[in-house]
Amino acid sequence: MTPPDSLRFVTSEEMVVEELPWGPHEWLCRPGLTDAEGLLLVRVRMPPGKGHAFHRHPTMEEIIYVVSGTAEQWVDQESRTLGPGDSAHIPPDMVHGTYNAGAETLVFLAILSPSRPAGPAIVDVSGEEPWASLREARA
Repeated sequence: MTPPDSLRFVTSEEMVVEELPWGPHEWLCRPGLTDAEGLLLVRVRMPPGKGHAFHRHPTMEEIIYVVSGTAEQWVDQESRTLGPGDSAHIPPDMVHGTYNAGAETLVFLAILSPSRPAGPAIVDVSGEEPWASLREARA
């Protein structure tokens, strides 16, 4: 059966916007919005000074692609400064965090799979060691 066009195309008026503490999330692909079975796609607009603190996705892998701005990207205990056109791959269940390292809004795409994970989609570990003090230890 061919899905309706409404599950293939998402315009800026149709995307789902969620306000989260580290910036607005503009959902472009997720169950119910598109007919994708295995993918999630979200554009995040992270204001200066904000960050998505250390967390993990137990059964999901992720790619973060920087559109504009500067990201302090952590994958496990390694960090890199990423700019436009740079990306990071995060394997399933690996701790990671993304922080705006610049003076302008950081815009990035996060692509995650699968779209319907078994168990929790996200686990916050930012209050646990070594994650709670890792960024300060490297400063």
